[in-house]
Amino acid sequence: MSRTGLRDDRLERIAAMLAGQSHLKLSAIAADLGVSEMTIRRDVTESGGRFACLGGHVIGAQQDAPGDYVMEEESDHHAAAKIAACTKAVKLIEEDDTIFIDCGTTTPHLAAAIPQDLRLTAVCYSLNVAEILSRRRNTRLILLGGIFHPEAASFSGDAALEQLQRISINKAFISAGGVHDERGVTCSHFHEVPVKQAALARAVDSYLVVDASKFGKVRAAHFAEADAFTSIVSNLDQGQLG
Repeated sequence: MSRTGLRDDRLERIAAMLAGQSHLKLSAIAADLGVSEMTIRRDVTESGGRFACLGGHVIGAQQDAPGDYVMEEESDHHAAAKIAACTKAVKLIEEDDTIFIDCGTTTPHLAAAIPQDLRLTAVCYSLNVAEILSRRRNTRLILLGGIFHPEAASFSGDAALEQLQRISINKAFISAGGVHDERGVTCSHFHEVPVKQAALARAVDSYLVVDASKFGKVRAAHFAEADAFTSIVSNLDQGQLG
């Protein structure tokens, strides 16, 4: 059998192994198929987006629609998975924390899940997150301003970055459009990059909050490597991959 034929056969066997599961260890797949981990990584890379590798795991990657991210189009995609990831993430917030909540369509679920009686300071730069936090009686809200970007419902500008430099953050909850072993953590909008990076620099702990559809994806704007975060929180059974 040709190399391509052998690869396609392994990919079909990987698909069967992943049936009904969100992910499997790369080492376990390699052992079961009797090949090296490097071979499995190469097969996954050549799978045309069918699978992805992340943190020593193989994940069945889902294909996104072509084109750039638009808030209205993205908001309902993978909603249950986003809620599951945020349900895990909210448990990391403690009384009197100062937290940063990123923009996007995942993080509003995190804002909505914060208990009403939990006293904290929350920093954000998006209208959808701010609107939710503004209704929480024990939340001191800091909204970073600047130029408004309607496609992402978020703000950007030098004033926001200067304001962030004066805030000490206990925990930053960051969203992303793509998480890739080799290409790092990416998003669709370049104006978000300086704010995300500033929040990461100011935070004692930082958490990447994403649903599993983001694994193996690469977006245009790179802002961090996966190991820049304290942990990755997702809807998978193992919220922290590695």
